[in-house]
Amino acid sequence: MSDDKKSTKVIAEIVVVPLGVGTSLSRYVKESVKELDAFPGVRVVHTPMSSIVEADTVEQVLEATRVAHEAMFRAGAERVSTLLRIDDRRDRPRRMEDKVRAIQ
Repeated sequence: MSDDKKSTKVIAEIVVVPLGVGTSLSRYVKESVKELDAFPGVRVVHTPMSSIVEADTVEQVLEATRVAHEAMFRAGAERVSTLLRIDDRRDRPRRMEDKVRAIQ
């Protein structure tokens, strides 16, 4: 994805959690994070509790989420819970930073 501000319309929050694997989750989360970071056309910012992604389309967000979800299973989890929240604004382009500036 180019850095052209006009192209970004979709911002989403993704939370992927392995269930029943014990207290430390970083080994599993690390695999999902790698997949998101490598996903083409998607900008990612990781927070302590979730990953925020920017993309041009909802389809990109859904596919990136699917890939991150599947990575948890490849890491050895037998049960995975994924939460996805999508903000799809089609009247004007914006970035994550625009949303933050709007509330400062």
